[in-house]
Amino acid sequence: MGEEGRRALIAALLGAVGASFGIAGVGHLYLREWRRAVAWFTFVLGAMLVLVSVFADPASATTNVESLPLTVVAPIIVLLSVSVFDAYYLARRGPFAYDDPSVIQCPNCGGRVDPDLQFCYWCTEPLTARQHPPVEAQTGSRT
Repeated sequence: MGEEGRRALIAALLGAVGASFGIAGVGHLYLREWRRAVAWFTFVLGAMLVLVSVFADPASATTNVESLPLTVVAPIIVLLSVSVFDAYYLARRGPFAYDDPSVIQCPNCGGRVDPDLQFCYWCTEPLTARQHPPVEAQTGSRT
């Protein structure tokens, strides 16, 4: 199993665990897709609030979650499942940063490292200045 396959599996598992608690975007957090994680969480929470206000008695929904009708629960389960699939798909296609020639590999574990970091986020090995690409390569400008 390649690096993308392993990351996809972990992202999907974490997303499924988060979804089992009703929290969308956990797999995206693992992938460091912060905006996408917040967007999924906000979208699912907003959909749940709208569905509860339209199809359920809000007073009974706050006291007993099991009393929610299927018209509320089914769409939320579908949205949580789509969130998990999105995290899996995002990890399988690979991060866009890996296509950038300025991305370097960790000399300790061989994992691809974000050029903005001073350490490998896979094994926490500190990176020296010579292991980082020059600033021109990071910004694309030459001085």
